Amino acid sequence: MKRTVSQALPRSRTLRPMHLIRAFLAAGILSMLIGGVWSGLLRMGWALPAPHQTLALVHGPLFVCGMLGAVIGLERAVAIRRAWAFAGPLLTFIGGVALLIGVPTGLAALLISSGSLGLLAIFGAIVRRQPVRFTITMALGAVAWFGGNLFWLSGRPLALASLWWAGFLILTIVGERLELGRLRHLPRQAWWSFAVGVALVPGSLVLASIAMDAGTRLAGVGFIVLGAWLLQYDIARRTVRRAGLPRFSAVCILSGSLWLIIGGVLALIFGSVYAGPIYDALLHALFVGFVFAMIFGHAPIIIPALLNLPVRFRAWHYLPLLVLHLSLLIRISGDLIGSGDVRRWGGMLNGLAILLFLIVTVISVWQGRQHASVVRETPIDNSPLLD
Repeated sequence: MKRTVSQALPRSRTLRPMHLIRAFLAAGILSMLIGGVWSGLLRMGWALPAPHQTLALVHGPLFVCGMLGAVIGLERAVAIRRAWAFAGPLLTFIGGVALLIGVPTGLAALLISSGSLGLLAIFGAIVRRQPVRFTITMALGAVAWFGGNLFWLSGRPLALASLWWAGFLILTIVGERLELGRLRHLPRQAWWSFAVGVALVPGSLVLASIAMDAGTRLAGVGFIVLGAWLLQYDIARRTVRRAGLPRFSAVCILSGSLWLIIGGVLALIFGSVYAGPIYDALLHALFVGFVFAMIFGHAPIIIPALLNLPVRFRAWHYLPLLVLHLSLLIRISGDLIGSGDVRRWGGMLNGLAILLFLIVTVISVWQGRQHASVVRETPIDNSPLLD
């Protein structure tokens, strides 16, 4: 007897409330991503239309807090499976939208700070349930985000808040990488170097709030240690030998780790910078080179988990990653040689890389849905192989 998967598992033709919520969140996060790119180009001096005068000034908070903070909070809320846990990412999401549409920055900062407090509560519950290395590392990242938001809310220099936000994303990503490879047996020296790198980051952030230059240089040492640790011990060292999506993700992780080391070297050499080309090079080595390479590598995994959308991997996933790295090399070269034109074109190509990533992701989701539909409609033959 033959039957189809679709017959065995009937699908509802009605839109469920959860589907609408996911679509709303995806649209909002996509808007903040595009708005973040647009605001960055405005900040670099490109003559583009702006919906309000403050958009260029909130480039960093919009990207780091409004978009990435909401995504990380939502990811952890889904993992913990508690209704109250969604309050934090919701507040963060509203704060990010507020930045995007031009609501006074103080109100948006208050909403985002409240959302980051929600993430702290989530990690408090997670660490109580599972007090292990990777949960503690990510919890320290949540503390760094909340601390950076408080500095931003209180009017301290944005460079200080940005350093804390960098600590937030770096500790979160490193903790997630450790979580993915937690079943590996690593030598004792690996755990010692990991502990040193993780301890240096929050310690340097506290020092930076008192002595910005010394704290920035110490943070650079921590970034170098953690970047080198990822290159040496991350599970990507093994998965890069596999084909398809595992290899692509591994290339993203390993190449992003190199940018973390580069950012650490810049922080160690130049110390505290509050504006200008070196500040641009330091922040974008971390936030674009490291963070976005990690986003490119994790998106095919996170999107199905958060939005319940299948993703179909193809070789042209490498194109946005290649453009990202080449454009960042151009941008940072322009920073270091003092060429504003080279820096601006590098920044424009950064935006192009992110746009290509969005296009590739949308096509991959569409192809994934098409493939899933074909699989559902494929007849399953339950007849015996031999008569």
